[in-house]
Amino acid sequence: MLTYPGFDPVALALGPLKVRWYGLMYVIGFLAAWWLARRRASEPMSTWKLLEVDDLVFYAVFGVILGGRIGWLLFYGQQALAEDPHYWYKIWLGGMSFHGGLIGVLTALVVLALRHKRAIGDIFDFTAPIPLIGLFTGRVGNFINGELWGKPTTVPWGFAVQDPAGVTQVLHPSQLYEACLEGLLLFAILWIYSMKPRPRWAVSGVFLLGYGLCRVAVEFVRLPDVQLGYLAGGWLTMGMLLSAPMLLIGIGMIVFAYQRPRRSGNYRYEPIGSLESV
Repeated sequence: MLTYPGFDPVALALGPLKVRWYGLMYVIGFLAAWWLARRRASEPMSTWKLLEVDDLVFYAVFGVILGGRIGWLLFYGQQALAEDPHYWYKIWLGGMSFHGGLIGVLTALVVLALRHKRAIGDIFDFTAPIPLIGLFTGRVGNFINGELWGKPTTVPWGFAVQDPAGVTQVLHPSQLYEACLEGLLLFAILWIYSMKPRPRWAVSGVFLLGYGLCRVAVEFVRLPDVQLGYLAGGWLTMGMLLSAPMLLIGIGMIVFAYQRPRRSGNYRYEPIGSLESV
């Protein structure tokens, strides 16, 4: 058993200015995404320009913040908003939805694709591995904030956590499970998988399938949000419900990508036989 240290959520205080760990984790994630995207764009086979990468990250940042916050308010935060009408902008207190952020990013990337005249599938495929380090740091931010804990457990890596009523329980560190699975593991898989040309939509499909599998697996040991509880059967959570379409769409995209292969516009090619040019 490990003891949760009870981190101070404020990383740095400069007079009235307070830099919180949760916000800092997002900044680190955005910088990592920018660096990774520029590194991938600098590869000899890449068709991406560095200025296009800067636009991509700029659009994605707004998509993550707006989509993540709006999604959380819609899916999880209606009670918090009812209690505090100003809660919608208090992002530093936590409250971001991955699924909402995903919708926001996808919307931003569609706009970017139209602006740069790139195939939407190519932009999705190029972007898929990029935000996963940010997903890792975001989950670490959840851990520092002491939120999104798992169920009570007897495993030796469980954390002794004291609730507001003073009751101590040993809980699964489900935030760290998600950081390792959805963040580091999925990043490694997607980064390696996308190192050489794949049919258009294949990388995006692997992202959706991989995230859906990781998220659903962790939801079995993660406590549901208090304001929602279990949606059905004493086990179905909002996270599972929102991730299920990702699994189905991901499988469909992978099948489509390999049954009707079209080569990605993210790479410069030599003649490649079976893949069609678009």
